[in-house]
Amino acid sequence: MRAAYTEQLASLGHTLGDMAALAGASMEKATDALLQADLAVAEQVISEYDRMAELTRTAEEQAFALLALQAPVAGDLRQVVSTIQIVADVDRMGALALHVAKIARRRHPQHALPDQVNGYFAEMGRIAVALGRATQEVLETRDPERAATLHDEDEAMDDLHRHLFTLLMDRDWPYGVAAAVDVTLLGRFYERFADHAVEVGRRVIFLVTGSLPSPDPEDHLAGRT
Repeated sequence: MRAAYTEQLASLGHTLGDMAALAGASMEKATDALLQADLAVAEQVISEYDRMAELTRTAEEQAFALLALQAPVAGDLRQVVSTIQIVADVDRMGALALHVAKIARRRHPQHALPDQVNGYFAEMGRIAVALGRATQEVLETRDPERAATLHDEDEAMDDLHRHLFTLLMDRDWPYGVAAAVDVTLLGRFYERFADHAVEVGRRVIFLVTGSLPSPDPEDHLAGRT
């Protein structure tokens, strides 16, 4: 029974890793579609979301099967419950990439972004893709120290988002309301993608250590409040 449980849990971990890899790849393509006004790439991201939905269903089924058939307790129960929560976070990362692609598609053949903010979104996209890859690594290795480092990249994303908001609030913003709405939504999508990656890291720390970290995971690992 124990061997079967361990095997099923490992299979679930692989599914989560596949989901994180897909979320990162989708955000990379969505960013390219956004910056290049590339309709074909945007459509590819949108069509590939079916794969994310399929992986989400698989992960949920695996997790609930563990609950129903293995009746885990204590640390085992913590792992399964944490995994169910992680499924939701990674699925949301994929959905946020989908939202970026949909805006690129809706504005085609025009660019959704004014030239003034292209650099911001190129960097936000780079950070998001890096976080997607790091999330995959954390899920596969279950390394709490590596999980804690996701917070640093999120801070860089937050800084970019704040600077972007400053531009939007400038009374001399010359690009009109529609562009402002698109930039606001897109900035939020990238920020939330990063937030979900950090949340996965926090849940992995909890899964491994049994202690849910503070909002700053590095403070938690260092024993500070």
